[in-house]
Order: sequence, then structure tokens, then C-alpha cells
Amino acid sequence: MHTESRESLQEVHASVDTEGRKSPFRKLLAFMGPAYLVSVGYMDPGNWATDIAAGSAFGYRLIWVLLMSNVMALLLQSLSARLGLVRKLDLAQASRAHYPKFVNYVLYGLAEIAIAATDLAEILGMAIGLQLLTGLPLLWGVALTVSDTLLFLLLQRWGMRKMEAFIIVLISIIGGAFVVEMFLAKPDLGDIARGFVPDIPNAAALYLAIGIIGATVMPHNLYLHSALVQTRRFGGGADSLRKAIRFNFIDSAIALNLAFFVNAAILVLAAAAFHRNGLFEVAEIQDAHRLLSNLLGTELAPTLFAVALIAAGQSSTITGTLAGQIVMEGYLHLRIQPWLRRLLTRLLAVVPAFLVIYFFGEEESGRMLIFSQVLLSLQLGFAIIPLIHFVSDRTTMGEFAIGTGLRILSWIVTVVIVALNVQLVIGELSGWLAAAGDRAWLLWATVVPGLIAALGLLLYLVVNKGSGPAGEARKSLHGTLPTLAIRARSGYRRIAVAVDFSAADQQALSEAVTLGGQEAEYVLIHVVESAGARLFGRDTSDRETESDRRILRVYTERMAQEGYRATGVLEHGQPGRSIAAVAIREGADLIVLGAHGHGWFKDLLLGTTVGAVRHRVGIPVLVVREP
Repeated sequence: MHTESRESLQEVHASVDTEGRKSPFRKLLAFMGPAYLVSVGYMDPGNWATDIAAGSAFGYRLIWVLLMSNVMALLLQSLSARLGLVRKLDLAQASRAHYPKFVNYVLYGLAEIAIAATDLAEILGMAIGLQLLTGLPLLWGVALTVSDTLLFLLLQRWGMRKMEAFIIVLISIIGGAFVVEMFLAKPDLGDIARGFVPDIPNAAALYLAIGIIGATVMPHNLYLHSALVQTRRFGGGADSLRKAIRFNFIDSAIALNLAFFVNAAILVLAAAAFHRNGLFEVAEIQDAHRLLSNLLGTELAPTLFAVALIAAGQSSTITGTLAGQIVMEGYLHLRIQPWLRRLLTRLLAVVPAFLVIYFFGEEESGRMLIFSQVLLSLQLGFAIIPLIHFVSDRTTMGEFAIGTGLRILSWIVTVVIVALNVQLVIGELSGWLAAAGDRAWLLWATVVPGLIAALGLLLYLVVNKGSGPAGEARKSLHGTLPTLAIRARSGYRRIAVAVDFSAADQQALSEAVTLGGQEAEYVLIHVVESAGARLFGRDTSDRETESDRRILRVYTERMAQEGYRATGVLEHGQPGRSIAAVAIREGADLIVLGAHGHGWFKDLLLGTTVGAVRHRVGIPVLVVREP
């Protein structure tokens, strides 16, 4: 049994049905949603910091950077969606399937750094918004952001469409607030039009331009989009897939243009309110909030500004968490409890934010926001280059591989992003070396080798088209399946056996048939327990589900060959709850579970199944330890 690499969040591939929609408009509505979850990353608090700084320092002159970034984002997000729709793999899984293990570990580390940088911006944005509305100290606000873990878990229980609706409401709040702000600011339309002419006045403008690109084209969104597009169920033919690609492109175009409007509105507001009044150094969100009421003559402006900031931070933190799950599952094949994944992601950003504010003061929050966006931009090449290779590969993409024109355009975008980043790094490093003086050797011994290694990895990704250990792509989702050697003696009449396609199944099935013999009936239960399955339950219908169903069929056929009557039941979600529910529904008089001997630490990370089953049923539960 051979399939592609183990799935992560893209098990949500078919949780929303699009086939029942007859008219093109209703079908488009069914496909709309994933890009809105992605688009919130393009209007998070990190964007606010770069847009405010750019607008106050250079007026409308960097609007063209926003437009260029939005075009880049639309191109790259459409490639990400194409990868997910055609191959039913997200970017992390495709990378794991085609690159050597060491390279994947490095790419995973870089992706986690990008997600932590994203979360840092969201934390600071939420904390600043709370401070502006309530006067709460920034340190307290940073600490309170840990509690939004609970909100994310609640949204997971609501389901995909309700989560999308919640995000769209938050986007509407942000957009509505800035419509009013723009009306109050009365910007000069002629100056706005001239801002679309490309121009980089100086090195400071270049730094902000790179920050804008990093805030707009975000690497974690490429992982996220390739997973979320698979939430739509559509026909399996080439025509259906072609329509799905087209509808998702329309979805992306609408959502990202809304994000562009929000970002442009922030920059225009800063230019009209600050730059026009001689305030060229307004880089702090708090300063922008404080000045708005004086400059625009109404208290409504700063209030709307703070409310929109909180909405932006809260919406972005949801999608950042989903991206974190995708990256961890895709690269490491590690699935931990959703609340723990969320908490770890948040702590990685909360701790540095807390320490910087505590030791250096609240005035450093603006610099941290801009730095987080520049850091994101530096990670972009490591996500974009593999993506272009994957969607260009006709062996895996077939007729849906991108054409020569689109491939050239994609590489041009990549060259622009990487070249800007290289120029930024060289400039920053030169400044550090000059400031270090006699201690410059420390930078030569530490920072310079790291930068050379990063450049080497980029060059490796450029020349390596993902033709690494492709055997990984051919492995079963659960590793090498064990050969079943089943022994029998008489026992129970109807026995439920939980199987997870590991070596533990051998012992569990042997014990089951020992107790039940050939007179009993056996119900083999497998639970898909990934993040996506927990989120969407039985609506999940994707490659992993299909693969598990085939493996389950192999198990039942093997038992039939040995003379045993067996049926397979595939469930999704929480293992303990699902196994117990199936056993009760099937009228089992015994449940057999294979145990892996986890200690308390693995139980904390991965959750427990035996206890959850034992407390939900009134029949015997046999726990068989793996030999």
C-alpha cells in the first residue's frame, strides 16, 4: 500500500460540498472562504506598523510597493492553492516528500521562525489595541493574549464555514473602520495617484519597502492556503479540478484586493494625517492613535482605529495557529493536542515580546513590529522556491503544471524578493560591522557563517527541483504496514478492535481472535486523529481518509482469508470518544486496544485514548501492550 506523505491539516479537503450548487454564482460562493482566512494575514498589526511608518515618512510615495506586493501575493497564493487542489498536499508535506531529511528540518525551523514572527505582531497588535481602548498596560495586554487559545479551540468546534464567517465579520469591522477614517482624513487623490509610480528615495525607504513586502507576502500563508483549499468537495475529473482552480483564483483575487484596500487605507491615512502635517517619524501605533483625534478633529477616529486593530490581531492569530499545525504535521509528522500547539506557538512570541517591553520599555513595540515583518520577508525565498518547483513539475501536476509564462513571472517575483533581502542584509551587516569596531570578529565568526549557510540553502533549493528522497512520497501514511499473523481460539461474540496501522495491531488482533475465535464477529476501528479531522469530523474526505480506508480493507480481507468475519469502520476526530461511540453503536461486547507504553510526557503531548474509552463504555476493555 503506497501513497504520498502523511497528511496534516489538508484532511479538511472535502468538508464543504460544492457539487450541489447548480448556478456558477452559487458554486463560486461555495468555493469562497479559504482566501479570506489567508487574507487576514495580509492586514495584521505588522502591516499597520510598516504602513504607518511608510505613510508618515514618505507620504504616498510607497503605495506602489503595496500594489506590487499585492500582485505578488495573488500570484503566489494562486500557486499555493493549485498545489493543494491538484496534489492534495500542502507545501510542508510536498517538501517533506521530496527533500532530504536535514533540509526539511532546516525548512521547518525557518517556517516556525516565520510563524513566531507573525504571532509576535499579532500579540503586540492585540496588546496595543487593548491599551488604547482601556488603558491597560502593555505588559498586561501581552500576558492576556495567551488566553485567546480558548477562543481558537471554541472556533474549531464550530466548524469550517462558521470559522470563515467569523473571520469575514472581523474583516468587515477592519474595512468599515477605515472607510470612515479615510472620509475623515480627506486625502489628496492626485498625490495618491502619483504614489503608484515606482520610487525608492533612500535606504530607509528600502527598509520599509522590504518590511511592507514581508508584511504582505507572508510565508506561513503559502502553507495555509495549500491546506485550506482542500476543504471543498468537488468532482474528480479534470474539468471539475479546472473549475476549482478558477473559482479559488477568483476567491483569492477578491480577498486579497480587500486586504490591499485596508493596507492602502492605513498608508493613506498616515500620509494625510501625519506626513501632510510635518510629522515624518510616526512609526508607533500608539502615537498614530494619540494624534488622530487632534488632526482629524473627532474622538471617533482613534476609537475606530483601536477597534480595528484588535479585530486585525484576533483574526490573524487564528490563521497563524492553523499554519503552525500544518507546518508541524507536514514536516515532522508530529500531531499534538491543538490546545498545546496553540499555547506553544503563543509562548514562542509572548516571551520575547514580554522581555523586550520589560527591559527596554513600551516604546520598543513599534520597532519590534517592523522587525517582525522584515524577518518574515527574509523567510520568503525558502517557501517560494520549493513552491515554484512543485507546481512546475509535470510528473506530479500533469496537465495542471504551470506554463512557461507563469513560471517565468514566478521566478521574476522570487528574484525581486530575494534581491531586496540580500541588499537589506548586506546593508545591515555593514552597519553592524562598522559599529562593532574591534569586536567585529565576533560577527565574522557567528553571523557571517550563518548568512553564508542561508545563501547556500537558497541556491540548493534553486537547483534542486525537489527530486530528493522520493521514496518518502511512496511510503504509507503510517509507515511500513506490519504483516499480520493471527492466532485463534474461542471467545466473545462481537469484538471491537482499535487499529492504528502500527506494530501494535499485530498483538491487538491476535489477542482479539484468541478470545473470540472464528465464531465471533470483529469490528476494526481506525480513527483519523489529525487537526483537520478533529475540526471537521465525518465531513472529512481526502487522501488520508481514502488511504486509511484502503488499509482497513486490507486488514479485513486478510482476516477473511484466515476465516474470520470482520468489518472495518473509519472515524474522524478524538480517538477515545470515537472508538467508544463505534463500539456502542456496533453492539460490541469487548474492546481491544493496543497500548504503546507512553509515559506521562507523551500522554501530555499526544493525548490518551485508553482512559477516554474506558470511561465511556460499560463493556470490558482489553489493553494489549506492544511487544
